[in-house]
Amino acid sequence: MKFSNILKSATCVAVLAAAALTSVASNADASERVRWKMGSTYSGSLTQLGTLGKRVDERIDAVSGGNINIKFYEPGALVPALEVFDAVSTGSIDAAFSTPGYWAGKVPALQLFGSVPFGPQAGEYLAWVKFGGGQEIFDKLYAEHGIKSLFCGLIAPEASGWFSKEINSVDDLKGLKMRFFGLGAKVMEKLGVSTQLLSAGDIYPALELGTIDATEFSMPAIDLKLGFYQVAKYYYFPGWHQQSTFFDLMINKEKWDGLDKTQQAQIESVCNDNLAYGFAEGEAIQFAALKELQEKGVNIKKWSPEMLDAMRGAWEEVAGELSAQDAPFKEAYENLQSFRADYKIWKDIGYLD
Repeated sequence: MKFSNILKSATCVAVLAAAALTSVASNADASERVRWKMGSTYSGSLTQLGTLGKRVDERIDAVSGGNINIKFYEPGALVPALEVFDAVSTGSIDAAFSTPGYWAGKVPALQLFGSVPFGPQAGEYLAWVKFGGGQEIFDKLYAEHGIKSLFCGLIAPEASGWFSKEINSVDDLKGLKMRFFGLGAKVMEKLGVSTQLLSAGDIYPALELGTIDATEFSMPAIDLKLGFYQVAKYYYFPGWHQQSTFFDLMINKEKWDGLDKTQQAQIESVCNDNLAYGFAEGEAIQFAALKELQEKGVNIKKWSPEMLDAMRGAWEEVAGELSAQDAPFKEAYENLQSFRADYKIWKDIGYLD
């Protein structure tokens, strides 16, 4: 065989070998990529509650250079909004964006990681989770259901509720039918209100049809977008039931455990960034919404000290009852209360009243 033919043959073999190696490497890279489906409790167009979930999708893709894609799906596209817990637990879906406060019927203690009546504001709440023992309890509660969850959103105080009439006393609450979330709903029930939990899209028609008389949902910027001002004109503050609210990214634990350390760190970093982003955004967008609501004829009201005292007393009853009924709730609540007692030493001296 001529040398030139030998050279051509050798070159051909080298090219084929390189192509094969490239193909193997490419296939290996592809096998390591994460392609997950993420359900949501909130519509992706809903200010903060949904847009923070969409942001997780976008930021994880960017931070990982396309190695991790956790695709956001609208409520109902994969499973109904309030069924994402079970779907993640069983592995029917890979992940979901929601808030721990929705899972009272499954794990009562998780409500304490969504929002707490008369509870901490954002800085104190985050301090408890990250450095006060909250994270360890949170991880344990979810792990028992095959879920790894990351705190992945934080917003400032919510409004206390929309009413069709002025509320001047506890007697004015009695007999009302009201949409209410989380632990605050149990407080309202103590005060004579009949509560039910409705997802965002079901609230306005329920108010319009008279199925409910009142509702709480979220912050002014969010409530404005949902149009509640068109069917209820009295808007009450402060949001005693939700001085701050956590959202989380639930991930099927088997899927999470299958990630490498870098992938886990990338997802954790995006969620930590989402905490800061959500809190800052929420603080920045409320005053414009309040101005617009006032222009639309909404009566913005503040609860009297007497009403707040009645609500606080009812909450203390509820917390005591739930602690007696559920050992994990008691553990989490006592841990939080202990941290808050210590935090008060700093709060009282470090902050302006």
